[in-house]
Amino acid sequence: MVSPVSAAGAYANIAKLTSDPSSAMGGIGSDAGKSETSFTSMLKDALNAVHETGRKSDAQSQALVSGKQSSNMVDVVTSVAETEVAINAVVAVRDKVIAAYEEIMRMPI
Repeated sequence: MVSPVSAAGAYANIAKLTSDPSSAMGGIGSDAGKSETSFTSMLKDALNAVHETGRKSDAQSQALVSGKQSSNMVDVVTSVAETEVAINAVVAVRDKVIAAYEEIMRMPI
């Protein structure tokens, strides 16, 4: 079960990645100059979308708890589930990138 603390940590990590995705990759692509490559912009857009999904989910949850929102519990649960799926996808992609990096590092020169 995901705790609120771990969810908050995940949102904070996504916010950090969204603000500067090259820092999370150890500066990869920082020498590319001022123009972003298509992969970098695609990655940044995907992280922004996940971050925005998390913000909307949090806002819906807080509004429902405080009684300010007229939506039902199903909408909130659906929103939280969408956020969880998006975060799991980001983590899966990160794991694949790390696995590919480790595979490259094991190659003989």
